Amino acid sequence: MKLSVKSVSTGCLLFLLLTAPSLIAGSGTLKPGTITKASIITIAIKSKTETLALQAYSLYDSMNLKSYGLSKKAFEYAWRGYQYLQEKGKLVNNNILSICDFSQSSRRKRMYVIDLEQQKVLINTYVAHGRNSGAEYARSFSNSPESHKSSLGFYVTKTTYYGGHGLALTIDGVERGINDRALARKIVVHGSNYVGSSFIKFNKFNGRSFGCPAVPANQTQEVINTIKNGSCLFIYHPNKKYIAQSKILNS
Repeated sequence: MKLSVKSVSTGCLLFLLLTAPSLIAGSGTLKPGTITKASIITIAIKSKTETLALQAYSLYDSMNLKSYGLSKKAFEYAWRGYQYLQEKGKLVNNNILSICDFSQSSRRKRMYVIDLEQQKVLINTYVAHGRNSGAEYARSFSNSPESHKSSLGFYVTKTTYYGGHGLALTIDGVERGINDRALARKIVVHGSNYVGSSFIKFNKFNGRSFGCPAVPANQTQEVINTIKNGSCLFIYHPNKKYIAQSKILNS
């Protein structure tokens, strides 16, 4: 049975808020009289987070994402953020979830475009990180202009245009202080000849961008036309600072 992409709703949270007092009292962890609004909310949020994690693990296994090399933690976080943006009404193309797993070597196909409705990987390809983020591996990230580094976190894809790299896709960073300067920095999805299997044949690792998640030139149209116009894009790395600061992951 397939999971609905809208399976976790505000109704679930309201139910948890209503039932949390009995859960807390029955658990033996809090004495009567110590139950507060804050403790109820904490239990509710914890329960919702656990529910999202279980859903993510089920989807991860059913789509056999491990065989593609995608980190389970990357998918769990992506699913959590996707649900957040869905609840906030930020997504239009809401069947599509894209993940750039920057915990992997740039020699790997570390971009995943997933159809949540059909529960399958539509595209698995190479993607570049910023030249100042690292060499083969991305290790440093920034939201600052002219940093030439990648920015982690959640984005909502916008519209396309034709520029210096041909077809390109604007992406809006929705995490304040983490990636919200993406539009001003002109961080976009575009194609490039310095990314892809042909480039790797003659180089130790894929080329790097000025911070854009650049994809192989011969897959530009396929990638952009699949994810454009309001889908969720998540750029992941197990960076402790990002994970601690992200309001979406900690909401």
